[in-house]
Amino acid sequence: MSLPHPTSLLRMPGLAWCGVLGLWMLLAGCSSAPPQPAENAPRATAPAAYNPVRNDLALVAMGLLDTRYASGGRGPATGFDCSGLVAHVYKEGAGIPVRGSAADLGRQSRPIERSQLQAGDLVFFNTLGSRHSHVGVYVGNDRFVHASNPRTGVRVDSLSNRYYAQRFEGAQTLLD
Repeated sequence: MSLPHPTSLLRMPGLAWCGVLGLWMLLAGCSSAPPQPAENAPRATAPAAYNPVRNDLALVAMGLLDTRYASGGRGPATGFDCSGLVAHVYKEGAGIPVRGSAADLGRQSRPIERSQLQAGDLVFFNTLGSRHSHVGVYVGNDRFVHASNPRTGVRVDSLSNRYYAQRFEGAQTLLD
């Protein structure tokens, strides 16, 4: 859409020019340069582009909150353990079949930098004194969904939670 020059607004009948002038001013404001951060200000990473598969994985994971924990559990009716939760989320959210323990998932996925975590990626922890003994599905904003234990079931926690921060082993992905 091309907007008339501001001086031509004076020749428009009635109040029609008000709407055009308002739109012209709004769009003109959009063309200004964004404010520059201070020299020492921390730089935020740009949010990841919308990805429907990753979004679906996060939504499926969040939809399972409060499902009971069951050792070896692989479904909402029976409950989940951590790897069973991941397998269910990937099957339902992305149609990707994954199997095995948390350690197996660690071997099947590829490491990524923590700063590159996106919804649907996996986060691994050493909670039992062995590598990759616990896994969760990252859902964004420093949070992950996991089948925690028989007392709490499937829940959401923060990576900065002291317990998980001390046991964090890394971020990995099964996606491209």
